[in-house]
Amino acid sequence: MSAISAITVALNMLVITSVSHFRRLHTPTNLLLLSLAVSDFNVGLMVFPGKIITTTSCWFLGDFTCSLYKYITCLTVSASVGNMVMISADRYAAICDPLHYPNRITAARIKLCICLCWLFSGVYSSYIVYVDSMLNVKYPPCYGECLIAVNYITAVIDLVLVFVAPVTIIIVLYMAVFLVAVSQARAMRSHITSINHHHHSGTLTSRKSELKAARTLGILVVVFLTCYCPHYCAALIREDSPTTLLFLVCLILLNSCMNPVIYALFYPWFRKAVKHIVTLQILQPGSREANIL
Repeated sequence: MSAISAITVALNMLVITSVSHFRRLHTPTNLLLLSLAVSDFNVGLMVFPGKIITTTSCWFLGDFTCSLYKYITCLTVSASVGNMVMISADRYAAICDPLHYPNRITAARIKLCICLCWLFSGVYSSYIVYVDSMLNVKYPPCYGECLIAVNYITAVIDLVLVFVAPVTIIIVLYMAVFLVAVSQARAMRSHITSINHHHHSGTLTSRKSELKAARTLGILVVVFLTCYCPHYCAALIREDSPTTLLFLVCLILLNSCMNPVIYALFYPWFRKAVKHIVTLQILQPGSREANIL
């Protein structure tokens, strides 16, 4: 877990630096990836170390720090879920309504949506921590053990807001994206002739780029669902084995490490950006304008 925590911090720091530094990467989709990387970075920097402490020993950092840890944990998880919903909506708009996408999905609107997502996550996390403090549950024999306690109503709210509703939206949006993408791919193959290929080469290249982005982000969503679904499915069947629950929680946290690995495998711009960062080319004058795409 310590190794995964360090790798998560390092990889997501590369994503944050890449998207923040290079102007050509300031697209609406990449801004969503930046927001996701920030939440994943917090998982590696704070949530993973806290989980290591609660797994290997009693919580020795005090009640206030425990409450802060609970808040950050809820904040990062709910923000990650919100970012995934926005990423799915972004790909839906790009593939299913490409003519209006540039005008409707602007960087300013995406920034507003990201701020609202984090604001909602912050309010929701405050509610979870408040309920936990009101229940005032103690966990013998380890005094001060830092676990989140929720009542039945809060558990249902959490299940609906963080799992059922977001997963339903994500699946519905990506099913629509998949169907449209398949029909567009067939249309492009059937219309590519020697004359049409020359006349519409720019349009076809643009559509292929959008379809490739949808495929990559689709992989991102599938990995997300694979990591998150088992935990909430176990909650539905009331699985209470400590070993099983620990594994499922770590699986959720592992998702934060997997996301930048997916970027490295499928995004050439990310590999180019990492090369610029590692070789310190970003310190050169004018490096922000480098052609990364």
